Parts: sequence; C-alpha cells; structure tokens
Amino acid sequence: MRGKNLKPNSTFKTKLGLPFVFLLCIFFFLLGFFGSNLIAQDQEFSGDGRAIERRLESTKEQTEYELLLTGETGDDSITEIPFQVLSWNPRALYFPNFATAEQCDSIVSLAEPSLRPSSLALRKGETEDNTKGIRTSSGMFISAFEDQTGTLEVIEEKIARATMIPRIHGEPFNILRYNLGQKYDSHYDAFNAEEYGPQKSQRAASFLLYLSDVQEGGETMFPFENGLNMNGNYNYEDCIGLKVKPRKGDGLLFYSLFPNGTIDPTSLHGSCPVTKGEKWVATKWIRNQEFED
Repeated sequence: MRGKNLKPNSTFKTKLGLPFVFLLCIFFFLLGFFGSNLIAQDQEFSGDGRAIERRLESTKEQTEYELLLTGETGDDSITEIPFQVLSWNPRALYFPNFATAEQCDSIVSLAEPSLRPSSLALRKGETEDNTKGIRTSSGMFISAFEDQTGTLEVIEEKIARATMIPRIHGEPFNILRYNLGQKYDSHYDAFNAEEYGPQKSQRAASFLLYLSDVQEGGETMFPFENGLNMNGNYNYEDCIGLKVKPRKGDGLLFYSLFPNGTIDPTSLHGSCPVTKGEKWVATKWIRNQEFED
C-alpha cells in the first residue's frame, strides 16, 4: 500500500509573501545600525582601531550647580577656566583666551618703557661672558601691586585659581619681548641644588601669558616631551619636540617639579627664535613655598 504523498503546507508562505520578508529584513538592518551607534557613543578608538572607554566628554549644555557652604576664604560661585592638556610628560596645560586683548595691550604698554636685556641665573662656573647668546630677549619685573590699572592683579588672581596655588607663592611678573631672531635656549625653571647651591624654595610651576601673536617662530618648546631626545646628544639650541605657538591672550602652564618635589627632567623648555614679527609674554614663576624676595 503506497503511502500518500505529503505536500508541504504552502498556506503560511503564501500569506506572508515577499513584501513581508523584505520589511522584516529592513527592520533587523535598522535595529543593528542604530544599536551599533548607541554602543559607539560610549567608546573612542585608539590609533590601532581598538575601542577604548570614553572617560570625559565636553558639553555645551548649561549646568546648574548646587553650591556648598564655603570657608572664610571660599567663593560663592563656580569658576570656569577652560583648559586643554597638551602633555603629561611634562605636565603642560593650555588655557585659551585666558586674558583679553585689552589686558594684554595694557601689560605691554606698562612694561615697554622699562625693558632691559634679560639676565640668567648663573650656575657654578658660569659668567655673563660665557653665557652670552643663551637668552637674548629684553624684559622687566613688576609686581601686581605696582600696576595702577589693576590688570596684573586680575591676571594673578586668575592664575592662582587655575593652578590652585595661592598668589603669595608667585614671583613678580617677568614681562619679556623677543625681537626678530631672539630666543631662549633650552633650560629648567627649577634650580638643581648641585648646580645653583641650596634653595630656600623651588619653582614648582610656570605660567606663560602670551601678550601678542607671533607671525612665525617664537614657539615655547619642550624637547624632552615624553622622554624623547634624552640620549645625551641633544643640542640645547635646537628647536624640537612639543611646540606651543604663541597666541595673544592664551596661557600655558607647566610644572617643573614632580609631586614629591624632585625636578621633572622632561620640563626642559625654551623659546624658539622669532623669525617674523615679535613676541611678548608675561611669565609668572610659582614657588612651592611662599615667595620671599
């Protein structure tokens, strides 16, 4: 007895039809596309294409803060000072639009009549004669309280907030002008006791406020950034490594000491020669203890 031929049930296939299958494919495609985008929003990618966790994200949305009670010297408002980390070795931070053009012009006008050839802190065995050409700028020193316009006081207070180091730790401002071809070869702002003798305090950080644009050259450079060029063959006149282009009103902060108080060897820095235009900068050296003249 022959069994009956069983034909496939074509009722379900007929009811669904090709249009339904096509829509179903589109649905799963869109689901996968948007799902991958949502996942990607929480990831960044390294240079070799590997996904890494996004740790910080900037936003333009206004945030309302619930302020806390402050101590006697605290603030009753939030201070916002934008910055960008340029390097972790050395620790160097860039502050865009730290000062206004008017503030920069005021400082230049204040300093220009009193400029003198810049000098060096000499190491053991060095003299003014055998160190000529290392630093060729002109400059002058001025404290904030000497500025009758009040501009330097405003800038000094803002630097203290940006660095979280009280104003009393800061040296007077060193206002500098670099003309065509002038430079400052690579050096440390901190003083090695073996070379300079015992120090009452140490320059822990330096804040540079650029008072002018520079058409060409004049960059602040860190030749040992991230351990580069530290094989003993570096020529201290070479303008290489991490370079920061001066822009009027911008600030640059870098730390010369590690948190343990020792000198950071990668904080070696200099000023590249100005090849077009001129460079004005206000330098604030900040000590790890209260500054004493």
